[in-house]
Amino acid sequence: ELENQLVAKSKTLEELEQSLASNGSAEQTPEAQSLRIAELCGMKDSIENQVAQLKASMESILEQWRAYDEIYAEVSLMTTRYLYCIDQCKPSGEEASLEALKKQVKTLQ
Repeated sequence: ELENQLVAKSKTLEELEQSLASNGSAEQTPEAQSLRIAELCGMKDSIENQVAQLKASMESILEQWRAYDEIYAEVSLMTTRYLYCIDQCKPSGEEASLEALKKQVKTLQ
């Protein structure tokens, strides 16, 4: 979406440049020039507003990515801790065998 908006802004700027180049060579009445200047100023203001909106949108997106990065780091740390705990709590092969458990029960009796 942002790329499409930026492409549209680039096209508008190119049109303004072409318009200025073509209008600069032709002689116009002062009234026509005034109208054209007002039109160009309006287009410039519109582009400035749209750029400001894009900046605000990009700042919002960057803030969301920062939050994502923080949460990802936290989840990654918790996962690592969880895997470590599971690894440490695993019974060894001898402790898990049925014979070893029977032996422990007899010893306790």
